[in-house]
Amino acid sequence: MALSLKDIQSPVSTEMAEFEKKFRQSMKSKVMLLDKITGYIVRRKGKQMRPLFVFLSAGATGNISEATYRGASLIELLHTATLVHDDVVDDSDRRRGFFSINALWKNKIAVLVGDFLLAKGMLLSMENDDIDLLRITTEPVKEMSEGELLQMAKSKTLDITEDVYYQVIRQKTASLIKSCCKVGASSGGADESTIEKMGQFGLAVGMAFQIKDDLFDYGTFEIGKPRGIDIKEKKMTLPLIYALNQSSKLERRRIKKLVKRAEKKPKLVFEVIDFVKKSGGIDYAISVMEEYHQKAKDILQTLPESTYRNSLEDLVQFTIERNK
Repeated sequence: MALSLKDIQSPVSTEMAEFEKKFRQSMKSKVMLLDKITGYIVRRKGKQMRPLFVFLSAGATGNISEATYRGASLIELLHTATLVHDDVVDDSDRRRGFFSINALWKNKIAVLVGDFLLAKGMLLSMENDDIDLLRITTEPVKEMSEGELLQMAKSKTLDITEDVYYQVIRQKTASLIKSCCKVGASSGGADESTIEKMGQFGLAVGMAFQIKDDLFDYGTFEIGKPRGIDIKEKKMTLPLIYALNQSSKLERRRIKKLVKRAEKKPKLVFEVIDFVKKSGGIDYAISVMEEYHQKAKDILQTLPESTYRNSLEDLVQFTIERNK
């Protein structure tokens, strides 16, 4: 039977409902335009998996406290800020099926809204002396920026190696999930070694999550996202990197030329996808994803048995079984 987020959330459903209220309050502003925009952001929220990681990690390693609510809010404020800024960088007019902030209110306002959310997160921590939580969450903000810039630099030359790919997804995606789990453990009163363990758990989950996301681009699963978006944007992901590594020098040169032209000639995308599938790129990426999945499960087994741990196990399973 397919896992549902509602079932996974059940041990912390009351806390998540309370979090919704607290998070909405943390977004408030006396500036009418800003309050209107943050209200729009709250209404179009996604699955809220990151706060869920925070609460389940706190429960699995200690106790859910007021600091856990603040930590979850801090994570969500920082994450939302990066999404708003990303849409400006990518010139994207859609996010989760809704118009993006920059599409509705233009780039200048979107950048300022992102800055406001970052500042609100930092103030929330400073006002409550949550220095440890702020320290944990500051690192992924730096990492995400570095990862994005590294990916942009490599997309110009298409010379990204497998090791660089792992560095990019660790910084862009896994660093924030790592932070969620560390924030949860820290807010719940866990000792330093347990906090670090949960960080490694979150890192493994984040790596598996992003590889799964990259596989969607090749039409491996039934989803609404069009195939070949990453290829058109010259983003070198694991299936393509592996396939190129298995090819002759001449074949690599030919495929890279196709990728460079794919944005203007979409039909070339399908030629690249076919090449990747025939070269074993899909199967290889799935095997690596499963390795990270297993690593995350192994770490969880070192925690005491609890409903929180069980839900974390299900949440890990959900990340690699999801179809969107």
